[in-house]
Amino acid sequence: MALFIGLMSGTSIDAVDAVLVSFTPHFKQISSYSHPIPDSIKQRIFSLAEGHEESIDALAELDRDLGELFAEACLALMEHSGQAVGNISAIGSHGQTIRHRPEQSYTLQIGDSSRISERTGITTVADFRRRDVAAGGQGAPLVPAFHQGVFHSDSEDRVVINIGGMANLTGLPKNSAAHLSGFDTGPGNVLMDGWIKRHRGCAYDKGGLWAQQGQINTRLLEQLLSEPFFKQSPPKSTGRELFHQGWLDNHLQQLPSVAAEDVQATLTELTAISIAEAVKSLSLDNPALYLCGGGAYNPYLNQRIQAQLPALTVKTTAALGIEPDWVEAAAFAWLASMTLTGQPGNIASATGARGPRVLGAIYPA
Repeated sequence: MALFIGLMSGTSIDAVDAVLVSFTPHFKQISSYSHPIPDSIKQRIFSLAEGHEESIDALAELDRDLGELFAEACLALMEHSGQAVGNISAIGSHGQTIRHRPEQSYTLQIGDSSRISERTGITTVADFRRRDVAAGGQGAPLVPAFHQGVFHSDSEDRVVINIGGMANLTGLPKNSAAHLSGFDTGPGNVLMDGWIKRHRGCAYDKGGLWAQQGQINTRLLEQLLSEPFFKQSPPKSTGRELFHQGWLDNHLQQLPSVAAEDVQATLTELTAISIAEAVKSLSLDNPALYLCGGGAYNPYLNQRIQAQLPALTVKTTAALGIEPDWVEAAAFAWLASMTLTGQPGNIASATGARGPRVLGAIYPA
C-alpha cells in the first residue's frame, strides 16, 4: 500500500496540518497530526504576507525555518502513526503562501522543500501552484480535482466549501460529464480572526460566540460587499494581499463608530453571504453543501450560511468520510501522487489555465 503525507499551512496560519493517507485501492486516511506554529514564526509570516517586511534576508530566513518546521511536522506524524521512513512514498507540501497575485502572473509559497527531504529522508513534492500560473491560470484553487475524486456522487449535486483564512468552493455536478467549477469566494476566517485578536486577544471566535453578541451593521456590510472581487466572474482567487485588517480599517474609517462586537457579527455575515452568492451562481440542482476547514467548526457561521440558503442542506465533510480539518492536507498528498505518476493536478475550468498540467517540483530523498 503506497502511503503519502500531505502538509498544509494556510492563510489562517493556525497550525501545520499533516495527514498520512493512501489512495489505493480507495482513499483512506490513516493518521493525522496538527503541528503548532511558534508565535515568532507567525509574526514573520504576517509581516511578509501583508507587506510590512520585504527584505530578501527575511524571506530566505523564513523559507529556511518553515522548511525545518514542516519537516518536524512530518517526523512527528510518522512517530504518532508508527510508520517508518521506508513506508512513505512521498510528502506533498503546499508551503506557506506569502504572495498570491495571479493578476500579475505570480504566486509564491515558501518552506524549503530541500530541507524537508533532507530531514525526513522522504521524496518531497512542492511548489504546486506556479506551473498553473505559468499556464495562464490563477494557481488556485487546486483542490477541485481531489474533491471530484473523493466526494463526487452520482445521485446528488454537491458543493464542497473550504473555509480557511480565505474561502473557496468546488461545484460537483452528479453528471460527471458536466462542467466542474471551483473558485475563491472571498474571506473565510481571516478578517474575523484578525478582529477578535485585536480586541480580545483570542486567536479566533470560538463557536462564533462573540459575533452572536453583536448586531449586523448593514451600512458596513454593504460597503464591504462593494469590493469588486465579489462581482468578478470566475476563475478567480484571492488572499491576504486584498483581504486584511488594513482593508477593513479603510472601510470602518468611512462610517460612524461601530461597536467591536457588531463588526464581528458583520464580518461573519460577509463570509456567509459571499459564500452563499457563490453557491447561487453555480448551475447545480439543489446541491448539498459540505463544509471543511476551520470555519466548519463555527456553528454561528454555519447558521448564517444556512439562513442564506434555506432550501439546501448544510453538513461538514465528516459526513463524506473526511474530517474538515484534514481535507486540504489530504489534497496535497494526492497532488504529490499525481506529480510522481506524471498526471495533471489542476482543473483548467477552475483555475483558468490553458489546459491540464503536471504540477509541482520533485525533491528526491
